[in-house]
Amino acid sequence: MGMGIVSDSDFVSEASKIVDELKNKKPELVPDTEGKIVDTTKGRGNNPQVPNSLRNIIGETAVTDGRQQALELAASFGVSSSSVSAYTNGATSTSSYDDRPNQPVIGQAKLRIANRARHKLMSALKHITDDKLAASDAKELSSVAKDMSAVVRHMEEVVTDGAKVNSGPTFVFYSPQTRKEEVFDVVHAKE
Repeated sequence: MGMGIVSDSDFVSEASKIVDELKNKKPELVPDTEGKIVDTTKGRGNNPQVPNSLRNIIGETAVTDGRQQALELAASFGVSSSSVSAYTNGATSTSSYDDRPNQPVIGQAKLRIANRARHKLMSALKHITDDKLAASDAKELSSVAKDMSAVVRHMEEVVTDGAKVNSGPTFVFYSPQTRKEEVFDVVHAKE
């Protein structure tokens, strides 16, 4: 029979011929003609999507209280540690790091920390007086000032000429230089 669209009766007759031939030659290869209905669940199954408000809370906790606190919070809601990393960066999942709709929430949390650190820095700088510089306590105050400036620098986004500077990893690719054929030595072989 040729290939193409056939009627149901033609299809059943051809299929029964094949099954009859298999029954005669190799009965163990005859397929089970009884059909089974198998219930399969596609997608995330019984695992509901994490609400966006919870994503924001977990991400903000990671920024303000540390990753360990965020992992403990996420574990209590059944959220994976890889999702915590995504939420910390403002993404909604590990597969959507390019799309970061929750970045403003994370940015606000970092800004609150930076403002508080800036206030402490200014307070520490204000308390470094000429009298305290003469005393040994100035080291402690300068240490506080240095630490607070590091916090401010870490929490603020670096902006240069109106454009954000990427503080992520930098990749350098090297490509070999091409050489001309004349550079290589010529070796004559006897065949």
